[in-house]
Amino acid sequence: MRFGVNTWVWVSPLTIPDLKEIVPKVKKMGFDWIELPLETPTDFDPREANVILDANGLGRSACAAMGPDRDLIHEDASLRENGLNYIRACVDACAALGAQNLIGPIYSAVGRTWQQSAAERAHDLDLLVKNLGTLAAYAHDHGVVLCIEPLNRFETSFINLSAQAIEVIDRVNNPGCQIMLDTFHMCIEEKSLGNAIRQAGARLKHFHACENDRGAPGSGHVPWQEVAQALHDIHYDGPVVIESFTDKVKTIARAAAIWRPFEASQDALAENGGKFLKSLLA
Repeated sequence: MRFGVNTWVWVSPLTIPDLKEIVPKVKKMGFDWIELPLETPTDFDPREANVILDANGLGRSACAAMGPDRDLIHEDASLRENGLNYIRACVDACAALGAQNLIGPIYSAVGRTWQQSAAERAHDLDLLVKNLGTLAAYAHDHGVVLCIEPLNRFETSFINLSAQAIEVIDRVNNPGCQIMLDTFHMCIEEKSLGNAIRQAGARLKHFHACENDRGAPGSGHVPWQEVAQALHDIHYDGPVVIESFTDKVKTIARAAAIWRPFEASQDALAENGGKFLKSLLA
C-alpha cells in the first residue's frame, strides 16, 4: 500500500507555491503519496506539479470537486454538459500530472439532495451509466481511472453505499470506472465497514482513511481493525489517503462543515494519522 494525504488538509485552492511548501513537508512526515484537488483544473500547472512530485518521489492522485454547476444527472442539460466537460478537463490534468486515479463523487453536485421515486432513480441511474460510460472510455484512453465515491446522506441522496456504487460500476463495465470508499462517509451509512469493503472487492482502486470527525485517523471511533482486516481480505494494495480540511479556509470549511480544528495543528493531523495508518496496515 501507499500512504498519502490530501492537500485540502492545509489549503484551498491549491497553487504551485502551496505545493512547493507542502510537498517537502509531506515527504518528511513519511508519506509516499499526495492527493491534489482539481477545484478548477487551471488552479495550478499539472506539468509543473508533476516535476515537483517526481523530485520528491511522491505518487499522486487527483480529486474532483463537484460543485452546483457540475452534475452528470441534473435535469438541466447545460449542467450535465458542464459536468462532462469538467471531468474531461480533470482527466487531461491527471494525464499531465501523472496521476492514474481521479477520485470523487463523479455523479452529482455535493450537497444536492432530493427525494426520488423508484422510477425517477432508475431514470437517473440510466443517465449516469450513459455519461460515466463516455467519461470512462475517455479516461481509459488517457491512462486514468475514475474512482466513484459514495457520500453520506447529508451530502448526497444518490450514492451513499458501497452496494450502490457497485451497481453503477458493474453497469458501466469499463476498467476506466471503479470505486473509492471513504471511512468518514462509511461510518454514517454502512451497517458494516468490513462487509462493504469486501463487497467492493477488486473494484476498490482507492481508499480514504478518515476519522469519524475528520481528525487524525486513530483518534476517534472508526473500527480500524475491522477496516484493516477487510482490506487485507481483498488484497487491497492501492493508495490509502487521509482527507481532511482546515477551518482557516472559509469556503471549504463551510462546504465540508468544518467549524473547529480537530488537532493541535494541521501538520499534527497529517503526521499522527499517517503514523497510525502505517502501523495498522503496512
